[in-house]
Amino acid sequence: MLNSKILYYFVTIVEHGSYTKAAQALGIAQSALSIAIRKLEKKIGVTILHRSSKGVTVTKEGEVLLTHAQAILTKINDAQIAIDELRGLEKGEVKIGIPSMMGSYFFPEILMAFNFKYPDIKLSIVESGTQTIRAQLLSGELDLGVIVNDHLPDELQARHVITSQMVAAVGTNHPLAGFKKLDYSTFFEQELVMFKVGYFHREVIDKLCEQYQYSAKYSFETNLLAMMLNIVKNEFAITALLELVTDREPEVLGIPFEEPVYLDLAFAWRKEGYLSIANRRFVDFTLNEVNKKELSSNAPDNS
Repeated sequence: MLNSKILYYFVTIVEHGSYTKAAQALGIAQSALSIAIRKLEKKIGVTILHRSSKGVTVTKEGEVLLTHAQAILTKINDAQIAIDELRGLEKGEVKIGIPSMMGSYFFPEILMAFNFKYPDIKLSIVESGTQTIRAQLLSGELDLGVIVNDHLPDELQARHVITSQMVAAVGTNHPLAGFKKLDYSTFFEQELVMFKVGYFHREVIDKLCEQYQYSAKYSFETNLLAMMLNIVKNEFAITALLELVTDREPEVLGIPFEEPVYLDLAFAWRKEGYLSIANRRFVDFTLNEVNKKELSSNAPDNS
């Protein structure tokens, strides 16, 4: 029977790509780690790791074991969190993946307010693209993530946070700045600055290209939102951003597309995973803050 300790050793070697680095991370001798893996391979009757001068690679049999090993270790971690909470030992950490536009323009006030109300809960924010966030949720690297609620994997469940419109973003002196709306054809004739593949912003634009058979001019690619905004402000190129970004950038104009593009952004987590009290509090707190803002914005002006 396999035990969780040896599976943890195996996963750690794969993550580090080296017996030496894995042994250092685990705090054990490299020879002991090598012996443990040899015993595991003998027990299951297949080779799972291949060592060469270039490092360690996973065999096809090893890839099968890796998938199950990661799932088992994630379940064990979930169980430990649940038991700790039953004993009154709240995990006290929210580890969440957030796309850069949401991280820069939607969450800062919410994060500060949450930290003020729950000072003992640690907030660990990972900025990344939607595809990476989904993968890290599925692997258990992240407890919680903000993703576009579209074609959600069966292993994940989601709760709606906000709906935001994707608009063309141009500098205030750009020739398109006077447009009230923009058709896709005009947009794709321009020099574009875009996030790299893996971000929902890029996925939307690539899908439009595919759907309408446009050929986009990706003159600049970057995962740095600040750089993207500077390129737009200096009118070297235009882009497409969420309206919540263009509304807060005085030197950038947001122009809706003639065929509007709306994105449903949601919290997501593993269906079979355990969402800790800290994470549930953060979800509920955020949704409550969003609800308060919506009620405030819809309130009649009696002045």
